Amino acid sequence: MNAKGCCKKHVNKLNNYDYLCDIPESEYATDYVEVQFKNTRKGYYLNSNKIELIKGDVVAVESNPGHDIGTVTMTGRLVLLQMTKARIRPDAEVRRVYRKAKPTDLEKFEEAKAKEHETMIRSRRIAENLGLQMKIGDVEYQGDGNKAIFYYIADERVDFRQLIKDLAEAFHIRIEMKQIGARQEAGRIGGIGPCGRELCCSGWISSFVSVSTGAARIQDISLNPQKLAGQCAKLKCCLNYEIDAYVEAQRQYPAREIPLETKDNTYYHFKTDVFKNQMTYSTDKNFAANTVTITSQRAYEIIGMNKKGHKPRNLQPDENESKSSKEYQDILDESVSRFDHFKKKKNKKLRPNDDNHANRKSYPEAPENMN
Repeated sequence: MNAKGCCKKHVNKLNNYDYLCDIPESEYATDYVEVQFKNTRKGYYLNSNKIELIKGDVVAVESNPGHDIGTVTMTGRLVLLQMTKARIRPDAEVRRVYRKAKPTDLEKFEEAKAKEHETMIRSRRIAENLGLQMKIGDVEYQGDGNKAIFYYIADERVDFRQLIKDLAEAFHIRIEMKQIGARQEAGRIGGIGPCGRELCCSGWISSFVSVSTGAARIQDISLNPQKLAGQCAKLKCCLNYEIDAYVEAQRQYPAREIPLETKDNTYYHFKTDVFKNQMTYSTDKNFAANTVTITSQRAYEIIGMNKKGHKPRNLQPDENESKSSKEYQDILDESVSRFDHFKKKKNKKLRPNDDNHANRKSYPEAPENMN
C-alpha cells in the first residue's frame, strides 16, 4: 500500500494532516485506511486485498447490507493513531475494502445522492402527519442505494417505530435513524456567520464543546442573546476561542469583588479592558455612575493603602504622588565633578614622578648671554 499523495491540501474539516507521510516505513506500517463519506461521517476499513491506495481514491467498502462508496482520506501509520483516538479496540471487527470504485458503482452512487433532498422533504411530511415532535435535518443514502440514514433533531425522546415502517413502505429501502444536536445540524447544512466567513461548525470543527454564558462574562461581552447566539440558536462556538487567554491575562488584575475606598466614595468594579491594561470603577454596584478608569497597578496601590487604613483623595494619582514616581527622577543625582577625578587620575598616570606639575606655569627660558 502506497502512502503517496497523503499530504494533499485539505478539502474538508475531517481531513487530518499526515505528518508521517514522508517517512518510508510509515506507508507499509498497516493495512488499515481511513475512508470518509458524506459530511461528518468517516470510518476505518481493512485493506485485506493489498490494493494500492492513495489519498483521494474512491473505494467501495463493506456495509450492512451491500456496499458503500467513500473516499480514502488517510493511509499509513497515522491511521493506527487515529483509530486509537476514536477508541476502536484492537480486537474489534473491522469491515473490509472491496475494491476501487468502478464506473457502475459511481453511477449508482450519483443516482442515490440525487434522491436525498426529495426524500428528506417527503419524510418531514410523514413525521408531521404522525404528530412527532422531531425535525429531520438530513438524509444520507448508502452508495448502492439500499439503505438511508435519517438524521433528526428532537428535544425529547421520540417513539419513531411507526415512522420507520412508513418510511420503509414509502421508499422501499432499509431505514436507520440517527439523532444529532443543533450544532451538528448547522454543521451539515452550512452557512455564513456574522463575521463574514463560513460557519466554523461546517468548516473545521468536528467535535463540539459546551459553551456557557460564563465565557462571555469573563471576556466582558454584553449578555445579549441575539448577538451571542449562532444560526443553531445556541451560544456561538467562537466564545471559547480566547477564553484561556483572558483567564490568564486577568490573573494580573486584582479581584473584581474588592471595592476601592477613597475619602469621598467607595468604588466598585465595572469592567476591565485587558488590551489597554485599564480597570473602570463605578460608585454604584449595578450600573455605571461616576466611572473612573485607572490602571491595574494603581488599583493594587489603592488596595494596599486601604488594607493599612489609608484612603487616597481620588482614584487617580495626585500631582504630588506623580512627582515622586520614577519618571520624574532627576538625571543629575550623581556628582557633576565625577569627571574631574577621572582627569586627575589620568594626569597622575602620565606623570607619576611630578607631584606639583598640575600647579606649575610654563614660562619661556631666558637666553644665557643677554649682552
